[in-house]
Amino acid sequence: MKLDPRAIGAQIRMRLPYLTPLEKKVVESITLKTNLSEQTSLKEIAQENNVSEAMVVKLAKKLNFSGFRDFRSSLIYYNHSEVANLHAEIEPEDSSEQLLAKVFRTSIQAIEETSSILDIAAFDRAAEIIFKARYIDMYAVGGSATVARDLSHKLLKIGIKSSVHDDAHTMLMSAAILSDDDVVIAISHSGATRAVNDPIKLATRNGAKAIAITNYAESPIAHNSHVVLNSTSQGSHLLGENAASRIAQLNILDALFVAIAKKDLKKAEKNLMKTQQAVKDLREY
Repeated sequence: MKLDPRAIGAQIRMRLPYLTPLEKKVVESITLKTNLSEQTSLKEIAQENNVSEAMVVKLAKKLNFSGFRDFRSSLIYYNHSEVANLHAEIEPEDSSEQLLAKVFRTSIQAIEETSSILDIAAFDRAAEIIFKARYIDMYAVGGSATVARDLSHKLLKIGIKSSVHDDAHTMLMSAAILSDDDVVIAISHSGATRAVNDPIKLATRNGAKAIAITNYAESPIAHNSHVVLNSTSQGSHLLGENAASRIAQLNILDALFVAIAKKDLKKAEKNLMKTQQAVKDLREY
């Protein structure tokens, strides 16, 4: 049975930050090679990139393929999939119609590929940990903090209180007083943000469970968390990866919210009615 083609591009991108500059250059050369086929030899790739054949094989394994042939076949399979062709770079001469299409298609690609790599067991564990937690603290900075606030808002609707911390000082203060009944949800596109990673380490030392939402499975934040839910995105030079990544992360957290609500649906629906009623008079009609 072949790997889901949607997962192949994500599998490569998720490991790029942990390659050397030369390794990245070789990967980009292979992934951008328009005439890549089953006849493309290991020797040809090595010569085109002025590296040894052994290095190319080692690189394929670092990307989680069994070897060069597996890497080549998987990449060809991915390149011929519908999802691989969704993304296109934004160009200065693009019309508004083209710009809209490219941005939307890149977001669709991020959702499709994130769906293909999401660990269901980890997802179920995250829902269970959050449902049972005494305190729920969320750590994030920049655009990721907006994603955290969206989840906090949704949880409040069904009667689950949480706090969002987007400042390095308050994250550390929060982490210092957490215990084994508490949970931290850390949201970071890169997974390498020290302002988020340091308090995660402190929180887990104090016994709290940590759940990471990140694009990179091998990132520091992922390594310091008990549960990791990976998003993935390609993005563009103008928007960057994290623009599409936020769309994927919002979808993960929407699904997580529903999974948590389902654990006590009667209570969730009761609190949803209460919170909706509380803000009803703030609307014009």
